[in-house]
Amino acid sequence: MSEMNITPLIDVMLVLLIMFIIVIPIATHALAMPLPNGKGIFRTEVINTVHIDARDRLYWNGQSLDRQQLLNQLAGAAALTEQPQIRFDPDPRASYDRSARTIALIKDSGIEKFAFVGNERYRAFGAH
Repeated sequence: MSEMNITPLIDVMLVLLIMFIIVIPIATHALAMPLPNGKGIFRTEVINTVHIDARDRLYWNGQSLDRQQLLNQLAGAAALTEQPQIRFDPDPRASYDRSARTIALIKDSGIEKFAFVGNERYRAFGAH
């Protein structure tokens, strides 16, 4: 008589049953988290860009201006309760002196939200 040995089958079934008993309570655990209800406060952040072109001309959001006009724009932005972000985006051919003086002007004007943008264009040395 050749009968099939079902002992390994029963062993595997018992192991699976124990695994399910252990895992199921973890999967059904719920974390109560209070979610906000009602109308939310949505603000649009104001962003201004200071650009220096290859000829060392200054631009505020695409409009040409001189150093004094830039200082006036920065002073107005710094005086706001919620300061806008000022982004600095110089041309790669702009002079270092003009760029350094502009960064110092932005810093001295009291701007707290400042960012350099466009750096990803120059990942490889000599890419401009």
